[in-house]
Amino acid sequence: MREPRRLALALLGLALVAPPAAAEPGPPAPAMVRLSLDDAIGRALAQNPTARIAAAEIERAEALVRQARAASLPTLTANGVYTRLDGDRVLGDRVLTPADTLSANAALAVPLVAPRAWARWSQAGDGVQVARASSAEARRQLAGAVARAYLTVLATRRALEVTERARDTAEAHFQFARTRREGGVGNRIDVVRAEQEWLTDRAQTDSAANGLARAREALAVLVGIDGPVDVADEPPVPAPSGLAAALDGATARADVDAARARVTATDRAVRQSYADYAPLLTGLFQPFYQHPSTPTVPTTGWQAQLVLSLPLYDGGLRYAQGDERELLLTEARAAYDGALRQAKSDVRAAFESVVRADAALGSSRDARARADEALKLAEEAYRAGATTNLEVVDAERRARDAAAAAVATEDAARQARLDLLIASGRLPGSSR
Repeated sequence: MREPRRLALALLGLALVAPPAAAEPGPPAPAMVRLSLDDAIGRALAQNPTARIAAAEIERAEALVRQARAASLPTLTANGVYTRLDGDRVLGDRVLTPADTLSANAALAVPLVAPRAWARWSQAGDGVQVARASSAEARRQLAGAVARAYLTVLATRRALEVTERARDTAEAHFQFARTRREGGVGNRIDVVRAEQEWLTDRAQTDSAANGLARAREALAVLVGIDGPVDVADEPPVPAPSGLAAALDGATARADVDAARARVTATDRAVRQSYADYAPLLTGLFQPFYQHPSTPTVPTTGWQAQLVLSLPLYDGGLRYAQGDERELLLTEARAAYDGALRQAKSDVRAAFESVVRADAALGSSRDARARADEALKLAEEAYRAGATTNLEVVDAERRARDAAAAAVATEDAARQARLDLLIASGRLPGSSR
């Protein structure tokens, strides 16, 4: 009994100390795609669901035009009727109605005077213009989102570079402090302080790398690529020459154009309300076939009619529809005024942000240069034994913070110029 138990325990011990089986390799990570800003916007406008839906809305509006036009065009229908009675209808020896009858006809209806249908056709054409303007606004917003995501990737990558440099500098300082202590010159507290700073920078580097990965994935979703997307270079983000030029661009911005198109469409609908009270004149032509013929209906023949329809009373429906159109026009005009006012406000705010961001950028770069110089002087003093590494650690933190602030200020300046381009409707590539 003891031998089998010992064998089982031995096998269990081997299983506990045996190294775990290697996990099966997962699917390879998708290759990193690098795009310029113009390419990223172009891909987004071609592949992003928002742009594709906007393009489909234009086609749907054009289909609605064809539907409305159909009411103004002739229609041709064919009808056939077979009737079976329980027996012939006779009068004496004459068959008045046979038990089996077959009749067929074709009906051609031509709207001769159809003001209501013509008005619907015209209004549907305005709907196409509204759809196109709305599509342009969707593309403008999508291009702006892509540009912002692109600059976010760029800024996050620069922030990662800052933390990596700070980590490498802190590691070199830690190695130097440890070497000094091993040589009997330094002390334990210098080593601990240097190591703590190095570990802090390592943690910040990992956090920045995680942020960069998320920013790349967010850009990939916008441009419609299944895999992370990196920026190819720093895009030029020029600003319009002067506030007046930017304000002129704002009046022709896509969202303002869309609001203006809605005003035009609703105004036409109001002016065409007379069509609801106009008569409808339709011409009808109907050839027919009847078997067997009857005394009143020959085997073949035709008939033509002019049908005049004049709406007299509909319970007040047309008056209510007219009031609704007037209110829709009031709303459209208010929306247009608000869109135009908002566009100009966006331009003024963005222009002021550009001025302030450019000023802050110069100061931030100067501060970074001074922090780097202070770090260099602190390291030289520490290596010469003129000071402790407390000054070095403090200088490292200040240099890291100044570099991070400079990166943030550079991103703010780029974002401010981008906001001005978007606000003035002049973002490159958004009008494709």
